[in-house]
Amino acid sequence: MGKEDVIILGIESSCDDTSAAVLKNETILSNVTASQAIHEEWGGVVPELASRAHQQNIVPVLDAAVKKAGISLEDIDAIAFTRGPGLMGSLIVGTSFSKALSLALDIPLIDVNHMQAHVLAHFIDDPSKEKPNLPFLCLTVSGGHTQLVLVEEPLKMKVIGTTVDDAAGEAFDKTAKLLGLPYPGGPMLDKLAQKGKPEKFSFTKPKIKEFDFSFSGLKTNVLQFLQKQEKTNPNFIEENLNDLCASIQHTIIEVLMEKLVKAAKHHNIQEIAIAGGVSANSGLRAALLEKGKKLNWKVHIPKFEYCTDNAAMIAITGKFLWDKGVFTDQKTSPTARWKLG
Repeated sequence: MGKEDVIILGIESSCDDTSAAVLKNETILSNVTASQAIHEEWGGVVPELASRAHQQNIVPVLDAAVKKAGISLEDIDAIAFTRGPGLMGSLIVGTSFSKALSLALDIPLIDVNHMQAHVLAHFIDDPSKEKPNLPFLCLTVSGGHTQLVLVEEPLKMKVIGTTVDDAAGEAFDKTAKLLGLPYPGGPMLDKLAQKGKPEKFSFTKPKIKEFDFSFSGLKTNVLQFLQKQEKTNPNFIEENLNDLCASIQHTIIEVLMEKLVKAAKHHNIQEIAIAGGVSANSGLRAALLEKGKKLNWKVHIPKFEYCTDNAAMIAITGKFLWDKGVFTDQKTSPTARWKLG
């Protein structure tokens, strides 16, 4: 602790990605992630299979991250790990491993909120990107969450809008499944959408108060629309696949943008960021940049490797908590639900 540089090991295991990262001050030295292909045949993440795969992956992933960073375990000052939210079985693996390693190395533990970490990924040192100025507004979109977060300080965040049912990522994956696309459907839908006409088909955009979101109605609307069309043309999906993908993506992004614009105006904020797995979506990135030009926003888009679940974002959050002297102990336990703020 007395040395000038601080080295933090990040561990992420909230869903189906096992990740370890090494952070030196605010610079990432390594960020290694093992994804789990086993869930593809089931069309979604199976919690029991996910936790078993984490147990198999966590030691090799840690070993690779340490070697890639060019350090030894003895150089690490603290371990930051995802305590929640997420799948309980997956979280238990990462938490237990982090606690055991902390004991073995006799270094402190830092428990991290996964959703806070997605936002703070914007503060990882990167010569090609400017860090957001405070305060800023962050639209966090992933498979399990859709949130509008007002970031007053790195460790002071307020959720001003959230989904009342499905998250945006769920909407992408579930509608992709209706179209017969393989899991995970969101990235494939995005790829096909780039070849289609975004205004070919019109779908429901629910009216939800203030800055909250709803996407379950869209999924139902798409299902009913497809069923109706297939009655007269059994090949409707196949013949219109690109346009269907483009129209669904366009609808989801319009909902996100409308709420983001409303919140930015209400809070008088020009610094806008996106985070989470769905922030890798090409349509969302393009829409945000276009809206940013129109409304004179300063837009912050994360690098692709920091969009999906990764340990680098856990490590940078750990660094902010380290600076404030916020640690946990061996009594800590994971939590499937952990509200931001």
